[in-house]
This record gives sequence, C-alpha cells and structure tokens, in this order.
Amino acid sequence: MAVKRRYESAHRQEQARQTRRAILDAAAALFVEPGYAATPLTAIAAEAGVAIQTVYKVFGSKQALLSALVDVTVAGDDEPVALPDRPFVAEIRALTEARSKLGRYAWHLVETHARQAQVMLALAAAATADPEAAAIWRKNVDDRRNGMTMFAAELASTGELRPEHTVDTAADVLWLAMDVRNYDWLVRQRGWPPDRFQRWYVDTVAAALLTAPGSPAPVESA
Repeated sequence: MAVKRRYESAHRQEQARQTRRAILDAAAALFVEPGYAATPLTAIAAEAGVAIQTVYKVFGSKQALLSALVDVTVAGDDEPVALPDRPFVAEIRALTEARSKLGRYAWHLVETHARQAQVMLALAAAATADPEAAAIWRKNVDDRRNGMTMFAAELASTGELRPEHTVDTAADVLWLAMDVRNYDWLVRQRGWPPDRFQRWYVDTVAAALLTAPGSPAPVESA
C-alpha cells in the first residue's frame, strides 16, 4: 500500500506540473497577443484546457500568473534555484580573464533572450498602462540591475576594469548592454545571427569597460 500511495502521489505531482506548465504556456501566448490588459483569466483557462477555478487555485491572480511567467521565462525552468546559484554563474566565476567572463555571459544572454524576448517586450508594453504589470516590470529591472552589479564586481576582481570605472558605473554599462531591446532590434528585427550578437556584446562591453590588452595596470594614487 505504501508503494501505491507513493506512486499516486508522484502521479498527482506530475499532473500538477503539467497543469501549471499548460497555464504558463497559455499565458505566454496570450499576454504577447492580444496582450496582458486584453487577456482575461478565462481566456487563459480556455487556451490551457483547464477550468478557471484551476487557474485561481494554482496562481491566485492574474498579476501572480504574470510574475510567475516572467520568472520561469527568465530562468528557463520552474526549478526553485536562484539565478546566482545556476551553473553558468559558477562557470563565469571559474574563468580568470574578464573578456572570457564576458564571452560566457554573452552565450547565456543569447539563450535567455531567445527564450524571453517576446514575453519581456510584452511586459514592457503592458507596464506603460497597467499598474500590476508596471510593478512586475520594475522588479525585473531592479533584479537585472542587482545581477549586473554582481557581474561588475566579478569583472573588477580581475583587475582589468579601466581606471575611470567603479563597480557601480560598470554595472550601469552591463545593465544597458544586456537589455532585451538590443537583442530584439539586432537579432529579431535586423536579422543578425546569434553568434554575431554575442561578438557585438563582448566587443562593445569590453571596449567600454576593460583596459586594452597589454596595457599597464592603472597606478593607484597615494
């Protein structure tokens, strides 16, 4: 009986994951077109093939659904692992040269933007008119700025930042360069291949932040 109960419990958990995924997929499609404000939860329930009560049971509100969608889209999965604890961060930290760190991050950035661009652009558009969407957009902006501050500190640890930059100003440059609208314009609209975007990101950020290869290290003033 214990084995049967474990099987039934695992089966229910898998069904719950599939239901949650179906609702998130439906929200991803409908929040992009026709848009967040124009999409009632009843439409999402119908698209997902579930009852409206199920949507409320799983997410509680439209705002909570949007927030969960953004989190899952950014992370790429629904696992409870914070971005600083993801494997790509450890890989960046293991590299010793700043440009190599930028290259590994550029790879991650392209993978993330390819997955999230439509949802994040829809969120940005919704944030201009909807207070709930604006709050989620602001949280995402703050999360990205915090992430880039950590990345700036990582680059600073190599000793390769140009002397006019602090961690804070380096974070400003990184935060601007990683904005999804850069990817949208160059890759989705202008048709750049992803590897060209990666090179553009590395070259642009390196030129703005890093000392030239072979240049002497900055001398600290007394």
